Amino acid sequence: MKTGKIQVAKADGVYTLKFIGDVRLTLCNALDTFLEQMYSDADFKSVLIDLTETEGIDSTSLGLLAKLSIQAKKRFSHVPKIVSSNNDITRILLSMGFDRVFNLSEVSEECCSSYEDIACSDCSEQVVKEHVLDAHRVLMSLNEANQDTFHNFVKTLEKSNKTAG
Repeated sequence: MKTGKIQVAKADGVYTLKFIGDVRLTLCNALDTFLEQMYSDADFKSVLIDLTETEGIDSTSLGLLAKLSIQAKKRFSHVPKIVSSNNDITRILLSMGFDRVFNLSEVSEECCSSYEDIACSDCSEQVVKEHVLDAHRVLMSLNEANQDTFHNFVKTLEKSNKTAG
């Protein structure tokens, strides 16, 4: 699998985030920072997530995507679209309950020709833990199956954070 990266393009207030390769928690701090910048853009209208070139995606990245959708709906009354043509990725999205918070599609909508990489930034182990914990709490909120799947993991991370602090 290709090392993952996230690219972004913007046209007329519409953002497209393209996840390429194997997208893992190492990209989460950069993604979270970018999302806050995107939401503060006065021209923001909508966001499209393109997973057509995604080979793998971890639960932390999925949790950030779920958070993205929840925030877009809360702040802008906008339900983002995810495009996935990979059956394995689509199956994961459906099992996580993404059909509740995203419009899912198999058809790509190229809006832009030039994408830029979201710059990765180093962050402390504690910041990574906080991203992981937050992302998994969001996933747990989507459905009961996720709650069952991630409950023990979240409790362990919470306990670890309390003893570290």
